[in-house]
Amino acid sequence: MTTLPIFKYFKTSPEIICLAVMMYVRYPLSLGNVEDLLHERGIDITHETVRFWWNRFGQIFSAEIRRNRTAAMRAFRHRRWHLDEVFVKINGVKH
Repeated sequence: MTTLPIFKYFKTSPEIICLAVMMYVRYPLSLGNVEDLLHERGIDITHETVRFWWNRFGQIFSAEIRRNRTAAMRAFRHRRWHLDEVFVKINGVKH
């Protein structure tokens, strides 16, 4: 992903851009949370920068995640799920 020409005019390394956008896309974090997590790793950017990168690259990364997820689901099409019986004891009564 780092060799793509979409990062051509950015001074920040493509790895940092990928990390920030993927954190925001993949996990339920706010822009401020992503800023704080990157600050703990020694990367000093603002939440507005993360928002700009998300607007610019978010569609690309989310499409890649979707494509990988559907490919993984197609690979396991032959699997079957079985539900086993479960007994739980609540207040001494078996349910």
